[in-house]
Amino acid sequence: MLDTTRDIQTPEGLALILHPAGPVPRALAWLLDFLIRFFCAVILLIPISLFGQAGMGVYLLVLFLLYWAYPILFEVLRDGQTIGKKTMGLKVVNQNGTPITWVASITRNLLRVADMLPAFYGFGLSSCLIDPHSRRLGDLAAGSMVVYVDRVTARLPAPPVPAEHLSMVLKPEEQGAIVNFSERALHMTPERQRELADILSPVTHLRGDENVRKLLGVANGLLGRK
Repeated sequence: MLDTTRDIQTPEGLALILHPAGPVPRALAWLLDFLIRFFCAVILLIPISLFGQAGMGVYLLVLFLLYWAYPILFEVLRDGQTIGKKTMGLKVVNQNGTPITWVASITRNLLRVADMLPAFYGFGLSSCLIDPHSRRLGDLAAGSMVVYVDRVTARLPAPPVPAEHLSMVLKPEEQGAIVNFSERALHMTPERQRELADILSPVTHLRGDENVRKLLGVANGLLGRK
């Protein structure tokens, strides 16, 4: 199955593009996590077995935590990534692109039992193949999805306009607002660009697309770009 994209419009006007992961990379991530937990369980069994029945009671508790707590803690506390997902360049997020929450993570992992039925993740695989965003039953119930992690570049691309300078002296907060606008503008819709740029119209005395270009040029000037 080919990986698709999911376009999301945030309340701030940012256009996010998520790339849902198909069943193959997800299966490989799960397998790696399984092997990590399996070897941890084997290694811990040796010293714990020396304590007899009391040790086995502790060991059963450890197995429970390895199976249930491992994915939940990693997903919530490590930006949606277990070790397997991080290795495969994946992470779990809410359907709107926000970080996974405790409730969503617990729900999707508890329902993993249903995904495993009738055998070899039959229901989960079928759901991934049918759903346009490769969500298994647990993801559908929790409102979550597994996506590829964006590769963050060292520097954001400069707005494609020549640097400009204003005749007036800008306050530090005004400079920060203009630079922040330029860094986010490339990920905004044109309508949102114009809306936010018009807030700074008292500085540029312009409006609309002309104001957007002016602010991007001023930002390049403030950052020492040409």
